[in-house]
Formats: sequence, structure tokens, C-alpha cells
Amino acid sequence: MSTSNNFVQNRKSLAEDMPELVKTARGDKSASLVIENAKMVNVISGEIQSDIDIAVQGTRIAYVGSDASHTIGEDTVRIHAHGNYVAPGLIDGHCHIESSQITPKQFARAVLPKGTTGGFFDAHEIANVLGLKGLRLMLNELRQTPMAGYMQVASCVPSTSTDFETSGANIGPEEVAEAFTWGDDMIALGEVMNFPGVVFGDDKMMGEIQETLKAGRVADGHYTWPSNDWRMSAYAASGISGDHEVTSGEEVIDRVRLGMYAKLRRGSAWHDVVPTITAYTEQGIDSRRFMLVTDDRSPESLVDEGHMDFVVRHAIEQGVPPVVAFQMATINSAERFGLSQDIGSIAPGRFADIIILDGPLPEVNVQTTIAAGVVVAENGEMTDVWESDPYPKEAQQSVHLNPSFQAENFSIEAPHGTIDGTYRARAIKVRENHVDTKEEHIQVSVENGTVALPQHEDVCKMSVIERHGKGGNQSNTLLTNVGFTKPAAFASTVAHDSHNLMVIGNDDSLMAKAANEVITMQGGVAVVTEEGTVTQPLPVAGLMSPEPFEKVAEQSRAISQALVAAGCTMNYAFMTLSLLALVVIPELRLSDKGLIQHTDEGFVHVPLIIND
Repeated sequence: MSTSNNFVQNRKSLAEDMPELVKTARGDKSASLVIENAKMVNVISGEIQSDIDIAVQGTRIAYVGSDASHTIGEDTVRIHAHGNYVAPGLIDGHCHIESSQITPKQFARAVLPKGTTGGFFDAHEIANVLGLKGLRLMLNELRQTPMAGYMQVASCVPSTSTDFETSGANIGPEEVAEAFTWGDDMIALGEVMNFPGVVFGDDKMMGEIQETLKAGRVADGHYTWPSNDWRMSAYAASGISGDHEVTSGEEVIDRVRLGMYAKLRRGSAWHDVVPTITAYTEQGIDSRRFMLVTDDRSPESLVDEGHMDFVVRHAIEQGVPPVVAFQMATINSAERFGLSQDIGSIAPGRFADIIILDGPLPEVNVQTTIAAGVVVAENGEMTDVWESDPYPKEAQQSVHLNPSFQAENFSIEAPHGTIDGTYRARAIKVRENHVDTKEEHIQVSVENGTVALPQHEDVCKMSVIERHGKGGNQSNTLLTNVGFTKPAAFASTVAHDSHNLMVIGNDDSLMAKAANEVITMQGGVAVVTEEGTVTQPLPVAGLMSPEPFEKVAEQSRAISQALVAAGCTMNYAFMTLSLLALVVIPELRLSDKGLIQHTDEGFVHVPLIIND
């Protein structure tokens, strides 16, 4: 296996490549690569074509038809498909690379052998830590991979406003306009999570969307209010034309009817395809505005389950015809972003992003991955490898806290003037395999001015500590349904979306130890019990590791196993726990500035103790 540390993307425009493609198609120039005797998944016509040859010139497809022999020369690389299926390379229509805890190059290494050749990536995780500098780091590294990678400008940094949370940076209309000057691969505005701001005309959100539309780009959405009233139309009227926060068939239909694309999500812990795909399988809605996406995939789930190949298989298992499932993972996403002339199908003029499958089509067993006309993976392994570039000091020293936390830092103080006694309190209830939480009311006792955890109940404390060097705010609250059956604590700088330091536990001393472990690592994850400590360093912005994805996957698996040993048995528990500080998702969240509740008017601060 060769090593190429400086792989540079070589995807030119069709205008530049066109003359050579035409020469090749008519046989005046030999193809660089030809695939022979394939069953082709034609996602444009919605059919399977047999006995197909595909001729490639450089990075693009020159010929598709029954006989490419006139394009074959002495130097042509020939691949005999032996009647196996070929399909367009898979495209992730909405993904946060940082959620996989690996850098863009390592992400490409993980997903290319599984058939993902492109994607639309919203780097709002690192942008909330480092602003445009973080976004630029991700873009530049993604450009050094064979993938057709397109970046989106983070729209919500912070996700709501500084009234509700503290992030490491702030992105507004001017920054959005600047980012769109970086190149055509800055393709869209990332998910607009501050949907109340859009509906009620917040100047910052309106300005960001206007700059996007002026630049000729599209805007992605994130909308969790009911979609059957006037507010959904107001959101769509802003120009936002795609949304992945759909959790039912009805919500899919509501969006498609308003001209939006519905993104059906199957992440590691977000199992939304089953309820949402019914809009097609049961209601018969036209599927060409349906997109399959991952949103977030943990590193071990990439190893154990796969990436977009897994999502396509999953959709087929729900009754979606294979060709339709492939459309949802290729051409539909390409059309949504205005790139169907470049990616998303096997047709003349398109980039040669092609996968060859082994076995029946529904199994989506990727044997060979071709990206931009080059075989980059075979039989589950990359044919070429590269190393990540060193990250700047600023990106690796982003946790501006001292490892000096004590047990008393996690004591929950009752409101001033509260006498000892029993009270009703708000608690955040975790929901397995769901992004949302529920507001639960529980009985707590106040003793000597502090809130005590109920005995023999599944109740933890949760703390969010500002870590960007902007004052060190700390808020504490109560959390239910985590499942800890012994004294335990979990701490992480992966705490969507402001990515402050989040600590969860039922023992104040262990919570302090977990917090200090993560600070000492300059970011990452720690699980602490009386038996010991398990850690996962994530030094790049406190979100990612520069290590090979295989190593990161094993570290992440160790964290999962430590959580299970402590009693937290939720599926991919880390993914669910990491969302508990994301204030834009219902119903109740915690930020460094306190408890945030969702209402029909937007976000509001609420107290822990309920005064009846």
C-alpha cells in the first residue's frame, strides 16, 4: 500500500473537462478507466440497466452504454464487473464530521471503503469553539481527501443567543458572507436551529439567510415546533429549503408540501427513518424530495454498522425499493444542493464517483469504491493512506479551565430564602434513541439550603461549565433516566452545540474528578466510578482526535462499556448524553446560563424549583 500525505483534490469544473470527455466518448481519446459488464443502478430513470459499460476520462464519466470498447487503449485501466451491480457513490445529505470524534481525513478513511464518496458537512461544532478559523480548518483538510465534500457555513454560533448560552465564537451575517467567498465547495448555510428567530424576524438570522440567498446558496433547516400551523410557512418563506428534524411521516409530508426537502435521519442514536419513511411506504408521497442522512455517527458505529451503506440497507428493510433507497442517498441530495450535474448519478459529464457491489442489491455490500475516477478502496480497505496535518496550538488548547474542581462545585443551591422541606422540581428526562428530552417533575428535599438527590431513584445531577475563557459560568440541575446503578460520573467537552464542559453524575466527588480529568486532557470524555477511570482524549477543539479512526473507535467503545458497567445501558449512550446541553431542542435543556425551556414563543429561562 502506498502512502500519500499530500493528496490534493483534483475535481475541476465540467467546463474545463468537457472537451476531453467528448473526445473520449467518440473514441478519439482512450479512457483512463473502463468498467465493463455491470448491472447499473440508474437513479435518474429509476431502473436497473444490464450489460452496461462505463468509460471514465480523468475525474469524470465520458460514456455510459452497452459497449465501451472504442474507448479502450493500451493505458486504460479495465475493471470487469462480472455482472455485479454498480451504483453512484453514496452521499450523506447532512452530517457533522466532528460528531464522529475524528478529523476530516480520518473520516474519509472510515467511510470511503463503505461507499460514501461525498457529503454535505455542517461544521457548526468546531465553529462554536473556534469560529470561522475552525470552519476553515475543516474545509482545508476535507479538500485534501478524494471525497466530493461540501461544507456549510455554521448559521447558529451560538445556537440561540448569548442570553441563553456562551459559545467560543459568534458568527453573524458578515461572517457568513465572508465564508461564501472561500470557494464553490462552501455550498450552503448550515442548519438554522434558531427557528423562533426566523419566524419572529430576528435581525441576525434574517441577515444570515439574506447573505446566503444573495450568494446563490441554499439554507438548511432545523425546526421542532409543530409543522401544521402558520409558523412552518413563515420558516419556509425565509428560503430555508431542507430540514432533518422530522420524526413522523406527517412532519415529512408537511415539509414536502411546502417545497422543502425532508431529511430522514439514521444516526447512531437517532432512529428516525422507521417513523418518517411511512410518508412514502404508507402515504405514497413522491420520494424525490426525501434524503437519507446520518447527522451524527459515533466512531464505533462507523466500524460496527457502517455509514450511508447502513442507512440505505435500513431504508430497504422498511420496504423501500432498492432503487428508490439509492435515489434518497444520491441524486436527491445532489439535486437539493444544485449539484446534480456533478454528483449523484452515473451519467456522462458527472464525476466518476462509483461503487461496485458484491451480492444482491439490497445488501449494499460495497466491494470497490471509485472517487473522482480513482479506485480508492477495495474489499473494505483503502488503497492509499494519508496522515492528518498537525493542528495549530489554538485548536489544541481550547479548554480554558483549571483542573481544580471540588465536590462542593456540584452542590445544587436552593433559591435564596427557601426553607428546608420537600418541593417539586424540574428534571430533564433523557430519551433513548431520541434527540429530544421531556420535562419531568420530581419530588426533592432541600436540606441546609441545598437540593438533595432523591434516594433509590434514577436521578443524577447535571452541570454545564463555560470553558471558552469567558467567565466560567456554571449551572447545575437534575437529570433522570440515565440509569446509573452505582456511584458514577461522566464528563465531556462534546456538549452540543456550545461545547462547554458537561458533567453528569450521582456523586459530587466523582463529578469533580471527571471534570478535572477532561480539563487535564484539554478536552475529551471521562467516565469515573469507584473502580477506576476511563478516558478518551479529544484535543482538537475538545471535539476530535487526530489519531487513526480505528483507535478512536476503540477508545469510544471503552467509554460506552464504562457507561454500561455503571448502569447506563442506552444505545450509544454517549451520543444521547452529548445533546443534553443543546438548548434548541425540546423540551428542557441546561446551558452554562441555566435551565432553558421551549415554549410556543421560543426559549425561556425557568427555575429548578417549581413554586406552586
